[in-house]
Amino acid sequence: MPEMSEGVGARPAAGVGAFVDRHMRGLICLNAALVGVLGLVTLQPSASAQAGNRAAGQYTMVGGQMNSGSSNAVWIVDAVNREMVVVRWDQGGRALEGIGYRSIVDDQFANPSRR
Repeated sequence: MPEMSEGVGARPAAGVGAFVDRHMRGLICLNAALVGVLGLVTLQPSASAQAGNRAAGQYTMVGGQMNSGSSNAVWIVDAVNREMVVVRWDQGGRALEGIGYRSIVDDQFANPSRR
């Protein structure tokens, strides 16, 4: 007949204590391993794109017709980071196509006599 586990001062059935202790140790080891993995992931260096070195931009967009051909383009100027990008819509690929990029800072310090 199995032991009764009811009432005050009752003892667990034989082997239950060892079963609970073994599983409790396993859970503690698993939690310690998860904390270790979390620590490793947290301490990894971030990628350069995530470093936050680039300020949020203030954009101005102007659309117009290009000198060459009959296609239109959009000139996008980022006043904070001082950059300009030109894009156009590729109807066949149904996507924006980058045409050019300029650094306004580089242009500011460029020698104006070279053309």
